[in-house]
Amino acid sequence: MTIIRTLIVMMCMTVVSALAFAQSAPPPPRITPTEAKSRAGDTATVCGKVVDTKVSRYGLAGRGKPVTFDLDQPEPNPVFYFVTFGTTGPEEAIAAYKGKSVCVTGKITVQAGVAYIMAADRAQIKVPAESK
Repeated sequence: MTIIRTLIVMMCMTVVSALAFAQSAPPPPRITPTEAKSRAGDTATVCGKVVDTKVSRYGLAGRGKPVTFDLDQPEPNPVFYFVTFGTTGPEEAIAAYKGKSVCVTGKITVQAGVAYIMAADRAQIKVPAESK
């Protein structure tokens, strides 16, 4: 009986110590808009200044019209953009981010040679305190 108790205690201690030393996943790497193109398919946080916005002509049912935000370099030669939706319309999203430095986290996709993140959840977009 003593051997069984000892084994049970040892197993419990092993599990507890494994949990104690377990680390949460590291945050995604922070990169510049220019670096994003070479990181296609990766999840990263891209930080830069919103320099231009565009509202789509067409909306999505239940979401409204998507807004595209160019970071660091506007059309006709953008290097990175993110797409999101306003909570009450596109004007709200534009007011929240236009002209500000932002950090957007998500999976990087490249389309027509330009990297972007689809930020359907506005929690993916952060405005650092110094930019507010």
